[in-house]
This record gives sequence, C-alpha cells and structure tokens, in this order.
Amino acid sequence: MLRIKLIGIGMGNPGHLTFEARDALQEADLIIIPDKGAQKQDLADMRRDILDVHVPHAPKVVDFPMPKRDAKTKAYLDGVSDWHDAIAQIWSQTIATHLGDHGTVALMVWGDPMLYDSTIRIAERLDNVRIEVLPGMTSIQLLCAAHGIPLNGLGNAVTITTGRTLRTYGWPPETETIVVLLDGETSFHTLEGALDIWWGAYLGMPNQILMQGDLSKIADRIVDTRAAAREEHGWIMDTYLIRKRDI
Repeated sequence: MLRIKLIGIGMGNPGHLTFEARDALQEADLIIIPDKGAQKQDLADMRRDILDVHVPHAPKVVDFPMPKRDAKTKAYLDGVSDWHDAIAQIWSQTIATHLGDHGTVALMVWGDPMLYDSTIRIAERLDNVRIEVLPGMTSIQLLCAAHGIPLNGLGNAVTITTGRTLRTYGWPPETETIVVLLDGETSFHTLEGALDIWWGAYLGMPNQILMQGDLSKIADRIVDTRAAAREEHGWIMDTYLIRKRDI
C-alpha cells in the first residue's frame, strides 16, 4: 500500500523541524513539492533549503503544478471542494509516475497540518493510501513566542478563526482573545472597542516583522507594512492575536 506522510515544517525555518519530521523526510521514497509559479518560488525554495539542511542525501524530489482555485464563478465552499479534487488528481498522477502504488511519499506542510490547512482533506481523496500526520510548529506558537505573550488570558478561552469568518460574524461572543489566520483582507479593520493587537509576518524567519499596540492606533500602519512586505517578497504569511483590554 502507498503511504503518505504529511509533515509539519513550521514557517520554513530549518530550525523549526522536529526530529520526528526530519526522520520521516529521510525515510521517504519520494518528496513532492508544490509549484505555485515564479512569484511564489521562495516557498518552494524554502522547502528545498530544509531538505539541504536535514536530508543531505534526499530521496527523489519532484515538483507538481499547483492549480488555482476558482474564486469568481463558484460559491466559496464549492470552489474549494473542486480545487481540492484537482489537487488530489495531480498528486495521484505525480505519485503514479514517479513512485507507483507502493512506497512512501512525503509532503511538507506549513505550520501544522491540522490547523487551517487542507492537506489532510486532499490526501483523504486518494484511494488505497495510508495517511500519517506529523505535527509541526504553528504560526500561533511562533507569534506568541516572538511577542513574549501567553496565548490566553488567565482562565479564559481563546477563539481561533479566519479573516473571512471575522468579517462575516464579528467578534465571537463570550471571548476575550481571538487569533486570526488566513486574513488577506486585514479584517481587524471591522472591529471596534478597546482592543490590543499582536501581529506578525514571516514568523521565525530572518525577515520576520512584528507590530503590537492599541488596534485603533496601529491598524493602518499594519496594513501599509503588510502591503509593502507582500510587494517586496511576492507573498506573505501573517497571523495576529487580538485581546480585549481591561479599562
């Protein structure tokens, strides 16, 4: 049977890899890397940098073309489902060509595969495979560490959500702290009240950017900083935590 290992790699820093993840990469028969085009070549290069550090005698490494999601003509969930089907089909073709139906294939996943990532769902679309998930450091861990803050208020709950959900439903009730992922629209602009934000991009990397303070005072500066960084690098990965302030 074919085995697929989904390996969390943190934010791309080779130092974020666990020993378990390193061993899994070394033991794989095939490693496949998504090709998202020239504008996001850095993302593929960072995966290869990790292999250079941890797997000097790497198994066969193959790029596969990453299809684009239809974000215009279909409802969000329908578009995502079709996109996942297309990715799964490309995986199957790539694996069949370069490995066959026996052996172990590894995919390197940003952060941890369980946290707002669809790699597990895509792998479940493949037939006759055994899926193994190896955890990695998340952007939430790295954000809190970089700012030197606890994730939660004393004895209080935390809501982890997306920018889309925040824009649609607003601040979750009975919640002191939120962490927002996948927010290309800087949805914190929709919030009002006494709130503090801790924002970070390229967490744990040499080009890491951190900002924190009163949301009402620094929101515009975060937006400008984010836009400039995306323009410079061609992509951005950012995360933020917002907490209600005691008045």
